[in-house]
Order: sequence, then C-alpha cells, then structure tokens
Amino acid sequence: MATQFGIVLVTVPNRSEAESMAKFLVEAKLAACVSLMPIHSIYPWQGDLCSEEEWQLIIKTDLTQFDQLATKVQAIHPYEVPELIALPIVAGSSGYLNWMAEQVTPD
Repeated sequence: MATQFGIVLVTVPNRSEAESMAKFLVEAKLAACVSLMPIHSIYPWQGDLCSEEEWQLIIKTDLTQFDQLATKVQAIHPYEVPELIALPIVAGSSGYLNWMAEQVTPD
C-alpha cells in the first residue's frame, strides 16, 4: 500500500502563501496533510545567484493524484517555475497510511 503514497515538496515565498496553498490542497482532498517549514534556499535564476527565505510545503498525498495536484499548484503558485518534486513513501505505519487513504479521495 505504501508505494501509492508520497511526499510532494513545494516552496513558496512566504508563510501566508504556504498556509493558503496548504488549506486549499487539504480542502480539495488532494493532500491528507501539509506540513510547513521556513527554509533558506540558494539557487541560480535568470543569471543571478539568489539567496531567499522561503517556506517549504511537505505535502502527504496519494501519488495517483499527482497530475491533478501539480495542475492546481501551478495555477495558484506565484513563481514562474514552482518546485514540484514527488518522493514515494516506501514504508509507513499502517494506521497512518490508512488515515491518508481516507483523507485523499480521487475524482
């Protein structure tokens, strides 16, 4: 059961954007849970080396819905090229995975 579930990583510029996106994804049943963390990112963008404070969304979801989740994130994301990285959950407690399955319902 674990391999259908995963973590999707998305960064946004501030806490307000992070909370708004997290609530949207959970209410749309595209995520069972979203954890938020402040981070510092260093990356090249359009010829400049950027050093930015950002917020990391750790989205727990059913990866069979990744395309729908990605489409929604891209539609509301403030970045031109948002981070959207999916990592499979290879193992997890059956109780938590069952709870995730109940929270995330495909269309």
